[in-house]
Amino acid sequence: MSSPSHGANTPRTYPSRPQAVYFYGTCLVDMFVPEAGMDAITLLEREGIRVIFPDNQTCCGQPAFTSGFPDEARRVVEAQLDLFPGNHPIVVPSGSCAGMIRWHWEKVCAGDPALKARAEAISARTYELAEFLLHVLGFNRKDEGPATTVTLHTSCSARREMGTHLVGRELLARLGNVTLAHHDHESECCGFGGTFSLKHPDVSTAMVSDKVASLKATGASQLVTADCGCMLNITQRAAREDQDAGRACASLPGEHLATFLLRRTGGSPCGDQK
Repeated sequence: MSSPSHGANTPRTYPSRPQAVYFYGTCLVDMFVPEAGMDAITLLEREGIRVIFPDNQTCCGQPAFTSGFPDEARRVVEAQLDLFPGNHPIVVPSGSCAGMIRWHWEKVCAGDPALKARAEAISARTYELAEFLLHVLGFNRKDEGPATTVTLHTSCSARREMGTHLVGRELLARLGNVTLAHHDHESECCGFGGTFSLKHPDVSTAMVSDKVASLKATGASQLVTADCGCMLNITQRAAREDQDAGRACASLPGEHLATFLLRRTGGSPCGDQK
């Protein structure tokens, strides 16, 4: 389904519309933004897709892999290779986690040919959510929301490995009442970087502060992103700045692309039902 080269510019052949998909929720969605995962599932089910959620899924292994612990990353990956026995696509609501599975699972399993072959088979049918909605399902529902201007953030690894900025822009462009405001720090890291923000908090804070300033400068009413780690880092930094400035209202609210798409196209996001 793809050539051996690595990254968002790699040509990819997309399958026809499947009857079912596996949903890989990611640990950040599971622990911090479960409503984004539920809204992503609703989007898929509304398109007539049966969603299978493997119960024993955990972290994709990216924190261990990018922190220089390949053995630990391999154990995380190996424990999940049996979770997707059918030949259904695997849909991931995070570009960075999808990139880890698609490009790096086979690397961490390279020392064992049998494990590597299984990881490659899973990688070949792994899709980031926006990519799957756009290129496999042809998502193009009527925009039922009022006119608004938003700004888009895509994680730096997801841009490089999964082209999330391109598919995100295209999905937003299909919403007739939504204007996308581009910001001048779009390709720069927000400072989260998994364990990077924990190991280098001062550098991370400086990076996310620059990102927040760039996003606010667009005048957009809200941030939309398909990576929850970045979203939490950016919106919490903006909230801290609001607190320090004595602002009662959020100056940069944000939500996952799945939630935004669902709300704009007549759905009822999980978080709105609380």
